Amino acid sequence: MLQISTIKFLKDLKKNNNRPWFEKNRKVYEDAKADFATFIQTVIDKHSKNDSTIKEQLAKNCLFRINRDVRFSKDKSPYKSNMGASINRNGKKSLLAGYYFHLEPGQCFAGGGIWMPMPDDLKKVRQEVDYNFADFKKIIGAKKFKSVYGDLSHHAEYKLSRVPKGYNADNPAAEYLKLKSFVAMVNLKDTDLTSKELAKKTVAAFEALQPLLTFINNSIQ
Repeated sequence: MLQISTIKFLKDLKKNNNRPWFEKNRKVYEDAKADFATFIQTVIDKHSKNDSTIKEQLAKNCLFRINRDVRFSKDKSPYKSNMGASINRNGKKSLLAGYYFHLEPGQCFAGGGIWMPMPDDLKKVRQEVDYNFADFKKIIGAKKFKSVYGDLSHHAEYKLSRVPKGYNADNPAAEYLKLKSFVAMVNLKDTDLTSKELAKKTVAAFEALQPLLTFINNSIQ
């Protein structure tokens, strides 16, 4: 579970996204960051019993910085109003598929996959989906996966309007071959965040996702 003070800090930051306020509340931020890191470490420790590839990961190496890169953005707010953690066998900067937890009041979710992979890796994943569509369907059609995620995200941001070059429009896997990102996410309620069941729910979501990550990573390694 997360502390109420952590959730409050993020809500307050969203309303006061400026450096003077942040510096004045830096201690509150440090406490919130430590709280989030403790939660993520708990998830890693629990889920590594199912996925040994993340056993050596430390929460502090999985968390993203709260500072925003505003160089090419019209929004010059200096800070993110969320905290995120990417849990991956090769660290948060890895190009492999991994787990992700997004902490943002009103927009919290757990899940993961591979987001906007490099062209060569995307080509390999699509090829694997095409060649082994029966296995892929078993993974995303599994009871556990469907009960948590329903399906992969087919958001327009992650998908082509047509099948990529080299594939026929009537390919059985067409809707998945169009994907530019292979990600699955489950939304969490704000009430979940301070619940004692949060780690359990997150680990269950990661367990449901694990076979998909294995499929994707086997295709690009």
